[in-house]
Amino acid sequence: MNVLWAPWRMEYILGPKPAECVFCIPEHTGEDAERFILRRGVHSYVIMNRYPYNNAHLMVTPYRHVSCLTDLSAEESHECMDLMRACIGILKKALNPHGVNAGLNLGEAAGSGIAAHIHFQIVPRWNGDSSFMAVFSETRVIPEHLRATYATLKPHFDALG
Repeated sequence: MNVLWAPWRMEYILGPKPAECVFCIPEHTGEDAERFILRRGVHSYVIMNRYPYNNAHLMVTPYRHVSCLTDLSAEESHECMDLMRACIGILKKALNPHGVNAGLNLGEAAGSGIAAHIHFQIVPRWNGDSSFMAVFSETRVIPEHLRATYATLKPHFDALG
């Protein structure tokens, strides 16, 4: 029998399901820590993925609900790229990954889990992070709780000014 421990999943299983888009966040910052929002910009923000591909999986998302890169204004596009650069810099400084996957899936057919609201993925990678669990059990292990990762990364984002 395979047993996989993912304590943050219980909140999702038992908690209320939002009727609205999960990337359309409230203007107030009162829920930022529980939503794992690391940084708010003028046009976009940085959030941790609740269901990460790897530890410290981040996303950069515009506030505006659009589905395609071509729908973003120049200001939104520039800020998204600036935040992606900041994310990669912070990940390298705080967690020392050996590499980073960064990208965008446009549309459900391209692999986007939430195709209606564009979001850029930033996934730190370490040599050997495809352990025996992934190879033999087709199971990925996230080695740190989301709250601990948030506590590690948040001061770095706050230091951006």
